[in-house]
Amino acid sequence: MRLVKKNFSQLSPTQVYNILQARSDIFVMEQNCVYRDIDGLDFECMHVFFEDESNGRVLAYLRIFQKDSDTAQIGRVLSIEHGKGLGGKILSIGVETAKEIFSPKSIIVEAQCYAKGYYAREGFKVCSEEFLEDDIPHVYMRLDI
Repeated sequence: MRLVKKNFSQLSPTQVYNILQARSDIFVMEQNCVYRDIDGLDFECMHVFFEDESNGRVLAYLRIFQKDSDTAQIGRVLSIEHGKGLGGKILSIGVETAKEIFSPKSIIVEAQCYAKGYYAREGFKVCSEEFLEDDIPHVYMRLDI
């Protein structure tokens, strides 16, 4: 397994395919949610992921982008192999990468409500009321730097 950090233009076509496949596997298939994953933001993002060196499969992934002048946002956070600690590792690496690249005053995530504890372990705090996105309950969570 290797860690990859690339902006969109640095990704190979195979890496883009594998990222989109992993996102579809988790957010569309596993969560049974039809939504527009390809939202135009990928071009602006830093993509951070663990890939299997033997076959290029994306094992854990997230993307980071500049939300505004003081805020970075982390999104599309996933782990294909649940229970192996890869989700926590990729989130921790994502936070550090956001700090290095964007020097934000805060980092936000749109967290599915069931995953609030996952983000809280990294220091994120709920900063909004619950809202529905694609019929899934979410909250905004913020990590102040």
